[in-house]
Amino acid sequence: MHEITLCQCALEMIEQHARQHNARRITAVWLEIGAFSCVEPEALRFCFDVACRETLAEGCLLHLETPAAESWCHDCQQAIALLSPGVLICPQCGGRHLRVNADDGMKIKRIEIA
Repeated sequence: MHEITLCQCALEMIEQHARQHNARRITAVWLEIGAFSCVEPEALRFCFDVACRETLAEGCLLHLETPAAESWCHDCQQAIALLSPGVLICPQCGGRHLRVNADDGMKIKRIEIA
């Protein structure tokens, strides 16, 4: 489970930012998980809660954004959404000539501090 390591690294950056702004606590965090990141959102939620214990972020709200991969099918000339890197077939026409634009990481989008 790599989610715990991701949470610990993200929390280090979040806490560093909060301390630079003299925060007493972190009240909310917004993370974006790339469609092809292989991160399980529910596992990430659990690990984030564990990682936040006894930190400035303990009890903060976690908001997860999980945008679908943006793709273009050259066969049917349609923009399509893919949900998994393992299924690279157009859901419209079944074509396999796709241009895929998908993130495979995790981003800290926003931090709310008090």
